[in-house]
Amino acid sequence: MPSPILVRDARAVDMGSVLEYCHQQPVDAALLGEHVEAMVTSPQLRDQLLCVSTPAGLAGLCWTGGNMVPLGIEPSAMSEVAAEVRRRARRYSSIVGPAEGVMSLWDLLAPTSPSPRDVRPDQPSMVITADPQVEPDPAVRLTTDEDFDILMPACVSMFTEEVGHSPLSIGGGYERRVRSLVAAKRSLARIEDGRVVFKAELGTVALGVTQVQGVWVEPEMRGRGLARAGMAAVVEYARAHIAPTVSLYVNSYNEAAIRAYDAVGFRQVGTFATILF
Repeated sequence: MPSPILVRDARAVDMGSVLEYCHQQPVDAALLGEHVEAMVTSPQLRDQLLCVSTPAGLAGLCWTGGNMVPLGIEPSAMSEVAAEVRRRARRYSSIVGPAEGVMSLWDLLAPTSPSPRDVRPDQPSMVITADPQVEPDPAVRLTTDEDFDILMPACVSMFTEEVGHSPLSIGGGYERRVRSLVAAKRSLARIEDGRVVFKAELGTVALGVTQVQGVWVEPEMRGRGLARAGMAAVVEYARAHIAPTVSLYVNSYNEAAIRAYDAVGFRQVGTFATILF
């Protein structure tokens, strides 16, 4: 008897139902939602989104681009998704998203996958949908092309500190990404005496949600409240100009960052996980 679970890419699925599914859980879906929204006008992307269907309708998604992002997949369907991922032989640099789905998928993929550099199973997913609860730093502003030569070293330092290796070791993609965020008015920083002392980017924008990434304070300036006031400025700008809901996810062991986000008014709404390769 045929399985009631069907895993197909989005070329064979109504995009209206996919968008509706994402809008039902916009914070969890934002990472892949940006790709889903782009598929409306760029159908060539649809083969990178796996859709799980049952007789009751859509029952999960999995983006299989450079980062793999599972969303809402029932445990009973995860083995079929893992089999399709293996069949397509996709290469990916991370698996990231709501923790239950990430860890379940990784359990199935691990026996035939390269060893990860790091497994982060507990990353609070946090959201703010109102004005920040601390005074925004008035010196935090959008960065421009003229700032790039001092912004880029700060971005590299943040990435290296967070991930464990320089992003410049794997080609020019990271520099292009930083430039694209500057051009899109999604890169903010406080710059003093020719150096970045605080920075953050709005890395994802989809489904009425923007996700903050790359939050960094110059090491010598930490412990002075720059992160709280800086994040308040980021939230204020993002809600006024980008999206009404601002989200992020953070490693559970980064207690200083979590305290700063709590003070600004973020609240935990779930847990993410990341497998880094």
